[in-house]
Amino acid sequence: MARISGVELPSRKRIEIGLSAIHGIGRARADKILSAAKISPGTRVKDLTEGEVNILRKIIEEADYEIEGELRRKVGGDISRLISIGCYRGIRHKNGLPVRGQRTRCNARTRKGPHRRVGGKKKIGIQKKKG
Repeated sequence: MARISGVELPSRKRIEIGLSAIHGIGRARADKILSAAKISPGTRVKDLTEGEVNILRKIIEEADYEIEGELRRKVGGDISRLISIGCYRGIRHKNGLPVRGQRTRCNARTRKGPHRRVGGKKKIGIQKKKG
């Protein structure tokens, strides 16, 4: 099992996909890392040797990428800065609405959450009384 920067890589996936399980490393950056390490992108994570895992770990550390906790802190700090200065994007983040200009009249359920009913409970059905 390969563990890089505190993340357990999925063992059955190809290494180019497995590296993208690390927050901050996508497909393009994973391909650059693999070419620097001279590892075939088609290799499965479970087939990597300990030496290859160490090479990958070393390349990621030396490249000084912002990954995992450091990146999450930076993004969270950026969002809290927008909220504190009260700009339009900060207000949208605070209210849980889409930030980048998407329409909210009929979509935006990912940001707004489940649909809230207006006007009380929905009637399930009327049962007739016997007798």
